[in-house]
Amino acid sequence: MRLFEPYVPDDFEAFWDEAIQEAVAEPLDFHRSFQSDSQHPTHHVERIAFRGMFGQSVSGWFAFPPGVRRCPSFLWLAPYGRESVLPNGFGTRQGMASLSFNFHGHDAFHQEEYKVSRGYFAEGAEEPRTWVFRRMIQNAYLAAKVLQAQPEVDEDRIAAAGMSQGGGMSIWLGALCPIVKVVCADMPFLSAIRHTLSKPVHRYPLKELLDFAEGIPLGKERILHTLSYYDTVNMATFCRVPTQVSMGLKDPSVRPECVQATFDALPGPKNLIRYEVGHDWHPAMVPNNREWMLQNLA
Repeated sequence: MRLFEPYVPDDFEAFWDEAIQEAVAEPLDFHRSFQSDSQHPTHHVERIAFRGMFGQSVSGWFAFPPGVRRCPSFLWLAPYGRESVLPNGFGTRQGMASLSFNFHGHDAFHQEEYKVSRGYFAEGAEEPRTWVFRRMIQNAYLAAKVLQAQPEVDEDRIAAAGMSQGGGMSIWLGALCPIVKVVCADMPFLSAIRHTLSKPVHRYPLKELLDFAEGIPLGKERILHTLSYYDTVNMATFCRVPTQVSMGLKDPSVRPECVQATFDALPGPKNLIRYEVGHDWHPAMVPNNREWMLQNLA
């Protein structure tokens, strides 16, 4: 088997059906501040809190053009780290509403720089059911339900978007969440991750996984087993909604060939954009992703 091909475990669908049914069973419970909580030139921004998995309190923000009703919207998923993404030019789009939240229970506008000691890549990684990303995608599913419930949002025109971790998880939502009709995935993480880990890894945060693997019996084998349920290449095979993917041609973290593998695995309508950058934001992501979302949410 070639490293770039999907390698979906036999019980992949059953594994994720169980996880999503747990999320579906959680009650829809949210609260908005109904006041301006962040200065923005074109959008009204409110804090929004909701009940996450197992009763966890999740904090986020909801941004929308003033006076709008039933407009297209997107769930804005954060890249790796414990900080919140902000309702800036990347987190909002002209004529659209958006919702984002902090994956780790921090404030909606929480900011902190990445430190290895605060990393979570290895949390529960010894087993697929205990890896932290299972709960994180469940909370993203619940966030999509919260977004859908807002009167400013057209419940049938909702996208998922993000960069790196957020890009990969947007593809996961496209595969797992029927609320999500369109995906924009910039430099999606965990793309062909088995290929990445077949070579020396020196960069954090991914190296958190290998550091953890060294401390447990059959560590790398167990980590690779867990990753097979989360590899974005495998998830992509189930993501049939229109999906736009981007790669950074100089990206050392999510290498272009790995992004290409994820793109190739997508069975539905798709588009690939190449940016002459490393693993970083690019201004063209704003208009490019807005155009893709509006075109496919029409």
